[in-house]
Amino acid sequence: MRLLLVEDKDSFRRLLVQALADSPWTVTACGDPAEAIRALEASSFDVLVTDLRLPTFSGLELIQRAKRLQPALRVVLMSAFGEPKDIVEAMRLGADDFLPKPFDLDVFLALLDRLRALVGAPPPDPAEPWVARSPALRALEEGLHAAADLGAPVLFTGEPATGRSRAARRLHTLRTPKGPFLRIPAAELPAGGPEVRLLRLLEGGSLLVTGLDGLAPGAAMALTEAMDATEGRDLRWMATAASEKGLPTPLAARFGALVFRLPSLQERSEDLVPVFTAMLRAEARSEGRPDPLLERSVERELVARAWPGNLKALRDCAHASLQLVEGAVLRRLPPAFSEGPPLQLPWPAPGELDEMLRAVGRAATPALLLRTLEAQGGDVARAAAALGLSVRVLASRLREHGISLEDRDP
Repeated sequence: MRLLLVEDKDSFRRLLVQALADSPWTVTACGDPAEAIRALEASSFDVLVTDLRLPTFSGLELIQRAKRLQPALRVVLMSAFGEPKDIVEAMRLGADDFLPKPFDLDVFLALLDRLRALVGAPPPDPAEPWVARSPALRALEEGLHAAADLGAPVLFTGEPATGRSRAARRLHTLRTPKGPFLRIPAAELPAGGPEVRLLRLLEGGSLLVTGLDGLAPGAAMALTEAMDATEGRDLRWMATAASEKGLPTPLAARFGALVFRLPSLQERSEDLVPVFTAMLRAEARSEGRPDPLLERSVERELVARAWPGNLKALRDCAHASLQLVEGAVLRRLPPAFSEGPPLQLPWPAPGELDEMLRAVGRAATPALLLRTLEAQGGDVARAAAALGLSVRVLASRLREHGISLEDRDP
């Protein structure tokens, strides 16, 4: 989790950074809002914590500009001089909370814990965009509406990259749109199950465990116990897996009662053109370009292709297609490809051959891990099997190289 801290008082900024030293947050600290804007333009953040009175321009203006750059950013405004009108304006601009200075560090850390649970939450809007024109997706949508009134655990199955996590977010918005939503890869669950403190933070919201079929038996039992605990009964449980048949025994009965299978793109051809168009327009807008139009021949080719990588393959095609847009019209698709781009590595420092080969291996490892994970559609269990590793060892290797599992299961 990445946090951007904006505080012009050096001593107080250092104090807050020190307080977060052993936390899950990776902190970027700035003393000037202009510096913060440059940081937001350069990379993404989960939470912005900013003072109200700042040099150059105010914290309110920073919030407004930050939200334009990163609309999903969670925001905390802090001030010793905050008047009610400032607080109201901050909330109107999208701030999540206000901290009056001086405040206790424990209060600050508890607030960030709560925001950590909220970071994964989809927009609090039951009408969040959701393409469901095909019969298969319309049937799924009807099932999700029916399940919204039920508190039972829900399992989403299907091929990699069919949108299992997206369907879980959709169900969350139908159930409790303003509640916290957290997604945890099964490979990253502690051996003793989710922390009680985390479950309390998610009260009234949803917890999604992805790759449930890759969970070790011991961890499966711990997860079952967490679901039965008092804190576990105060939230909605969801999970993803390739199929219900691969679930560990303790969890099969829990998640096997309410199962939604996500169809492959081949089974929802009516959705191909609108989904691709939405992806292509998102790519264009990220570069400040007008919404492209699709020629009929492009639409026909979209429907004719096989899309073995499902939504990931479609997204990759949309990304490559933007470079082929002429004016505002896409007249052809890039060639279909089953393999990714060539692997490019930096030359090692000159030295003995064995040492140079080891350096090449170290540089290649993260790329190979990512390539394998993407080839398996973000399915950690399948990627681990393909690499000849256990799920836990793969998760450890990914953490070593700073590769997050959170965004690998669409």
